[in-house]
Amino acid sequence: MSDKYYCVYILTNKIHTVLYTGVTNNLIRRLEEHKHADERDFAARYKAFKLVYYECGNNISLAIMREKQIKKGSRAKKIMLINTLNPEWRDLAEDFYP
Repeated sequence: MSDKYYCVYILTNKIHTVLYTGVTNNLIRRLEEHKHADERDFAARYKAFKLVYYECGNNISLAIMREKQIKKGSRAKKIMLINTLNPEWRDLAEDFYP
């Protein structure tokens, strides 16, 4: 058993026209990296900084498989997934900061 946690996450922009799916071993750090990246970074280019979905576990292989599964899914499937956890589409990253 590992002490590490791996998170699959979905970001969107303010008007919800873009959905970005990623995987990381440090969600807070990765969100900051997206915000401070240059325009070559997809999330930065499309201003997808709003965390609307994430799930975490301790197995990197499963996290990568889950990321691929989500990425392969249609936009409608991603929206349904987000709506199960976060029907208001609020920025879940706000929960990480006091």
